[in-house]
Amino acid sequence: MSRSDAPYHHGRLAPVLEQAALEVLAERGTSGVSLREVARRAGVSHNAPYHHFGDRQGLLKSVAARGLRDLLAAMTAARDGATGARGRVAAVGLAYVDFAIDRPGLFDVIFDPEICDPREPNPVTGPFIEATEAFLREAVGELVPDADDARVEELAAALWSLVHGLAVLVAAGHLPREVVPGSLGSMLGLSA
Repeated sequence: MSRSDAPYHHGRLAPVLEQAALEVLAERGTSGVSLREVARRAGVSHNAPYHHFGDRQGLLKSVAARGLRDLLAAMTAARDGATGARGRVAAVGLAYVDFAIDRPGLFDVIFDPEICDPREPNPVTGPFIEATEAFLREAVGELVPDADDARVEELAAALWSLVHGLAVLVAAGHLPREVVPGSLGSMLGLSA
């Protein structure tokens, strides 16, 4: 590909490589992502991804960062479009599960502890974790106004665990998506 045919400016190659990685991820899963295949799809030399990301792990971390931003945006839009604490929690839970269904490879990368270590938040994972935990604490505080801080933390962890578990099970095909609203409703005391 000649310089004039390249679909990017040299300084904007990283997003092109990330997009190529997302395509490979969607088709082949995490194990199918290689720097050589990403370079081939982006129409650049096989060494170009090394220059931008260092190695495969660096590329996957960058892709995970992009995915975290997308997931947080979906959750925020769902929260902002709902009313009441129960409604907001249910909407965010559905957005989370739908993200896992629609983008399973990316969801897997985001929550792979070797790629995004939750014990060592970085400038990308930290804001996602903080925003999610703050939303859950706020929602639980509204749902159970008499709960002390420790109880709020316990209930917030239970909510996130339920939603994440549903997302993993539904995305893997072990449960149909149709069970999600009822499961969330049961957890939130909306249904029997």
